[in-house]
Amino acid sequence: MSETAKELKEKLMMKERRGAASFTAEELKEADAYCEGYKTFLDNARTEREAVSYVKAMAEEKGFTPYDPTASYKPGDRVYIVNREKAIGLAVIGKNGTSNGVRLAIAHIDSPRIDLKPNPLYEADGMALFKTHYYGGIKKYQWTTIPLALHGRVVKLDGTCVDIHIGDDPKDECFLITDLLPHLDKEQATKTMAKAFTGEDLNILIGSRPYDNSDEKDLIALNIMHILNERYGIEESDFLSAELNFCPAYPTRDIGFDRSMIGGYGHDDKCCAYPSVTAILDTELPECTCITYLTDKEEIGSEGNTGMQSDFLRYFIYDLAKQDGNEGYHVLSKSKCLSADVNAAFDPTFPSVYETKNCSFINEGVVISKYTGHGGKYDTSDASAEFMGEIRAMLERNNVKWQIGELGKVDVGGGGTIAKYVANMNVDVVDLGVAVLCMHAPFEVISKADMLMAHKAFYGLFN
Repeated sequence: MSETAKELKEKLMMKERRGAASFTAEELKEADAYCEGYKTFLDNARTEREAVSYVKAMAEEKGFTPYDPTASYKPGDRVYIVNREKAIGLAVIGKNGTSNGVRLAIAHIDSPRIDLKPNPLYEADGMALFKTHYYGGIKKYQWTTIPLALHGRVVKLDGTCVDIHIGDDPKDECFLITDLLPHLDKEQATKTMAKAFTGEDLNILIGSRPYDNSDEKDLIALNIMHILNERYGIEESDFLSAELNFCPAYPTRDIGFDRSMIGGYGHDDKCCAYPSVTAILDTELPECTCITYLTDKEEIGSEGNTGMQSDFLRYFIYDLAKQDGNEGYHVLSKSKCLSADVNAAFDPTFPSVYETKNCSFINEGVVISKYTGHGGKYDTSDASAEFMGEIRAMLERNNVKWQIGELGKVDVGGGGTIAKYVANMNVDVVDLGVAVLCMHAPFEVISKADMLMAHKAFYGLFN
């Protein structure tokens, strides 16, 4: 007798989405516990410098040592390498070294934010303010009237470095970008969201009291510099050699009565960076040498010597290959990579921009994005069918819940990742990461269960 429709459907058709119901109680408990470490990481890694410092400490605690290109390493050895305090690579030497290529998990640790201009300080109408230049793709209105914290580094004329971190502790002062009250915003309200705020409107309020009651000009700005000089020993000209960033000042929080989600700043892309790190920390003796690499500048095109377009990672792999007597380009051609980056989770409040058969949902596991880019697949790496099949099989073997995802409807959405720069090195690569609600907002949301699946996916790649 022929199979019933129900039997044939079970055999041939894709399973319907079940969300968190597809996870066992044990998996959900494990996810909740795993994410406690992630929340701590997120609160202590607002900028790429802070992320590198935090990950370096995690690695050293697990026996990783600074990489020495003149040293000889054996299987199981654990090393790390840092690029200008803004990118970091962790490697575990495999039993076969680099002979069969390396296994790579690559994420970025920069997030959209508000940067200071080189000459930021000014005074106007009884207030001192900073001029800013936003970094990455933001909705400008989302950054007004929220508490902001100042993070970054100032390099003084004598070369001394001063690190600044103000605003995250509730006892600290904080800062903000002002907005009009509803009673006076009739003209502003007629504008589109893209035009209601310009980049030049994102000025940060930093003070209102003068240094003294003399007749000198700009006494409020002077008082700000007096405070900064007393606290950090800096002068106004030192802003010219500074990297100072404003990030949201509120802490990472559990979301929902069931505490099933995490809200915080910087999930894109630290919710992929963290599990790629924990996966390699848990890897002891893999077949192939494994590398987790955290890079900078993805939000602005992966440019510069700390971005993914830099040759830093390529040179590191070449050095590892040289120790094994292999040619670097041969190693790269045999290598496999998960580009650890997020995708946009379906939002039922705004369904019209999603194509529901090919978008990602929270609590459905990690998202594989075969390609990103925009329009007709411009500016993307499109993973091959063979590599997609290989990754699918790896996820199934390791009991990793996963889904497929595109970033919105074809002619509506779009975005880029670092996968294309990895592909340019002749490496097999596909994007795999966590689905995010409110992406690029100052407060993004992810599922705890999805985070655990990301860790298991990267661990499966390495092992």
